Amino acid sequence: MMNENSTAGLMLTGIEIRLHNRQLITLSAHVPPARVLTVMGPSGSGKSTLLAYIGGFLDPVFNAQGRVAIGGEDLTDRAPEDRRTGILFQDPLLFPHMSVGANVAFAVPARMSGRKERRRIAADALAEVELGGFADRDPATLSGGQKARVALARVLVSRPRLLLLDEPFSKLDMALRHQMRQLVFTKARNTGLPVILVTHDEADAQAAGGEIHRIDAGSGQTP
Repeated sequence: MMNENSTAGLMLTGIEIRLHNRQLITLSAHVPPARVLTVMGPSGSGKSTLLAYIGGFLDPVFNAQGRVAIGGEDLTDRAPEDRRTGILFQDPLLFPHMSVGANVAFAVPARMSGRKERRRIAADALAEVELGGFADRDPATLSGGQKARVALARVLVSRPRLLLLDEPFSKLDMALRHQMRQLVFTKARNTGLPVILVTHDEADAQAAGGEIHRIDAGSGQTP
């Protein structure tokens, strides 16, 4: 799975995460652009902890080491906001006091400061996830699948360099889960993003394609 001569995509080198005396994760991997690495394991095995370390927001109660690099650039000591990491969680986490369009525009990079331009970018992003004309809607009026699409649009307009997926399909019904898998992985491929997916669902892994790293609840090792 490793390719030491390649710097394109995401490189995870010597990642080790422990909680007290318990080892949760040991992992080295190369995730090329437009590819997905799926990390599978039961609840409590450390899957989400790995994403927190990559994203730079790991709780200090954990003891972690290892190098995180994207495109050859070491991110290990960077603040979370400087890593340009896009994250989708189980819940969409939309701001209830903002319209759908404002939720998406909130993530547009600060250098695009014009209000009109940010609105245009948000509207275009919503159209790309089949929510054209939804900008003025209240998030509370959306279905679960629509909220998931808004969350995806918000992540993409932030111009991330990598995408972390923390079981984002788990709370959707079967039909919506299939649609969102296809949409998320297609968008990631089209934008050339390396992706880390954590899940306990074999169907997620099959839809993602690519390498699968399996961990158990006891050791963090591949069984």
